[in-house]
Amino acid sequence: MTEEALINGCLHNEPPAQQELYLKYSPKMLSVCYRYAKNREDAEDMLQEGFIKIFTQIHQFQHLGALEGWMRRIIVHTCINHLKKNKKFSDAVDISNVAGLYITDDNIPSILHAKQVIECIRLLPLGYRTVLNLYAIEGFAHKEIAEILDIQESTSRSQYTRAKALLENILLKKNLIAKNKNKNFILAAQ
Repeated sequence: MTEEALINGCLHNEPPAQQELYLKYSPKMLSVCYRYAKNREDAEDMLQEGFIKIFTQIHQFQHLGALEGWMRRIIVHTCINHLKKNKKFSDAVDISNVAGLYITDDNIPSILHAKQVIECIRLLPLGYRTVLNLYAIEGFAHKEIAEILDIQESTSRSQYTRAKALLENILLKKNLIAKNKNKNFILAAQ
């Protein structure tokens, strides 16, 4: 089925179209959920809830962008709502152990394996992990994140800064990156 046929089938609540749409996009959307979830079961719950919303809101898709992007936005908001129901986003941890790290946006080499980085991101406290995902991966502005999470914009910024620092520390401890004498980070030998 073409994407247009899938959309039309879903608009008419046709199970074969819904199943094909789910099979086509669920692996990518599950990986989105997995970044926010505490475990695989939570990610699967988020995914299921997200697809229910996609099927019930497909009439709102206006073909202004990619269907996948529209679906991803619904999935992200579903994940956030799931987390809001279960926990506050004002998680804070003592970052005295990472206070001496040199923080820049270029610290994490892009050639690291995505799975390793995602596993390290999942080790972050919920608030840090959520803001890092929303800002660095999903591309939301701190103002948008503040509105989504019902927090102050300054809280979003500080959570992001602390998340980066803590993530660097985790990556260093796992020998995924190494610091050289110039405070630059390089991919560690594996």
